[in-house]
Amino acid sequence: MATPVLEVRDLAKHFNLAREGLSAGRRTVRAVDGVSFAIAAGETLGLVGESGCGKSTVGRMIMRLIDPSAGTVTLDGTDVTKLSRARMRAFRPRLQMIFQDPYASLNPRMTAAAIVGEPLLVHGVARGAELRERVAALFARVGLRPDQMALYPNQFSGGQRQRLSIARALALGPRLIVADEPVSALDVSIQAQVVNLLADLQDEHGLAYLFIAHDLAVVRTISHRVAVMYLGRIVELAPTEDLFNAPRHPYTQALLSAVPVPDPSRRGAKRVLPQGELPSPIAPPPGCHFHPRCPHAVERCRSEVPALRTLADGRAAACHLLD
Repeated sequence: MATPVLEVRDLAKHFNLAREGLSAGRRTVRAVDGVSFAIAAGETLGLVGESGCGKSTVGRMIMRLIDPSAGTVTLDGTDVTKLSRARMRAFRPRLQMIFQDPYASLNPRMTAAAIVGEPLLVHGVARGAELRERVAALFARVGLRPDQMALYPNQFSGGQRQRLSIARALALGPRLIVADEPVSALDVSIQAQVVNLLADLQDEHGLAYLFIAHDLAVVRTISHRVAVMYLGRIVELAPTEDLFNAPRHPYTQALLSAVPVPDPSRRGAKRVLPQGELPSPIAPPPGCHFHPRCPHAVERCRSEVPALRTLADGRAAACHLLD
């Protein structure tokens, strides 16, 4: 892989819960438990997994919206976890975020032009006529009309609102964009338009994306590599087609098996589905977190945490069965 724009090493986030009763001990939610990956310029890393596995928490730690409990987040050689509030403010133009809900992530009291132009004003990049020109250019680039600049968010459709979010994220010329479920709230036809827009912008600007999503079809379309999370840990990381065509970790196999296939000829095909429910991150199982639901688990899986290591084919997986 080329020199990475983003390097995440041993990232963890543990939330302490309030005690219940006078004699209750402290309880800790291990939302993210030692995650590592890297993303190069012009690359999209898809991050997938069940609800509650810690995907969005990883994205928010990278953005420093929440501080990690351990680990490092290095962007262009700078560890953002060590930056003060003042230095982080000056560094923020390099990393931006597109949120899941375009209805909640835009200020309903601001015009579209003010929303897109606010980052330019805050960082002193442009004012007056220059600001309006820059905003108009951003509108045009994401497929919005200049006459829509005076409108408010409630006057746009869901897809148009997400285009506004993308324009706002682009305003300061970032190196990395964290896209947290950016198309899940949109109609399928609009999803395709937004995904194509993101791909075109990546080609033009060499952007690095962390694309967090549930929809595996969307992830397969836009991602160069995919990382699979389970209960706070990455269990497999591989080039997209390698992962979808031949998943190595039992959880990845189960995750892909759960996807409906619109092919009547495969109606009787065997599906590999995990047993039971996702364990609580308050009391995760010892050893491999997936072992209570894994049909192939052995005694070693119940006591020893498998390391995420590179296999002979170049992908990475965390499973004792692959030894």
